[in-house]
Amino acid sequence: MLKKRSNCPLSCWLEIFGDKWTLLIIRDIAFRGKKQYKEFISSREGISTNILADRLRLLVSNGVLIKTRSSSNKLVIHYELTEKGKSLAPILLSIAKWGNDHIPDTMIIGA
Repeated sequence: MLKKRSNCPLSCWLEIFGDKWTLLIIRDIAFRGKKQYKEFISSREGISTNILADRLRLLVSNGVLIKTRSSSNKLVIHYELTEKGKSLAPILLSIAKWGNDHIPDTMIIGA
């Protein structure tokens, strides 16, 4: 559940998304089709296992992701965006476009 420092919507948003890993996890799900823990670990940015587990837990507890077991292998967990999570796609595209426009040698991949 979200711990609020204040009632400011930007501050509350940052409580969920204010680290470098959370938006990259959402990017991987929304634009790269990743669903499993092992797929997130293989991302180029090199997230550690404990940080990944923590961020996935945070996103599930805040209703951004849902966690389900694979129908073919009950040991495999799939993560998917909820409607709340899907509503972040235009924001991520805007951030990526800004980075592409203003940071040299970047490009939007998978979006």
